[in-house]
Amino acid sequence: MKHRLLSELERLASETAEREPFLWETVRLIQRLFPRYTWVGFYFLQGEKLHVGPYVGKPTPHTVIELNSGICGAAVTGQKTIIVDDVNADPRYLACSLETKSEIVIPLRAKGEIIGELDIDSDRKAAFTDDDRRLLEDAADIIGRKLA
Repeated sequence: MKHRLLSELERLASETAEREPFLWETVRLIQRLFPRYTWVGFYFLQGEKLHVGPYVGKPTPHTVIELNSGICGAAVTGQKTIIVDDVNADPRYLACSLETKSEIVIPLRAKGEIIGELDIDSDRKAAFTDDDRRLLEDAADIIGRKLA
């Protein structure tokens, strides 16, 4: 059975014509379905930097991230999802909030090229399971197709 997130994202993608409303509705949907996700947002590539896009959660001081910086930069550079169970134990972590304990970053691809990423934080340690990873990677595929 398809997870509700994927069904709702497919519906949003087909019903929402413009990029920004689609992205805003996407982050709201993810946070609503997963209350343990305390910050849900996008970063998009512009040249050699990631620029914050629509997000829900506390304001972030990291609105622009260098590709060789942080977990966000590592996920795009390595072109793979990164899960960090304890951000305080990972030297790559760029502290956005003292409450954040774990993070998952999923690269977004459109037409085979990485265009950015979906970044999700939690105030719980080890909040992201392998099931979360698979589901969020499937969600990122839907998002990427919409943005292509």
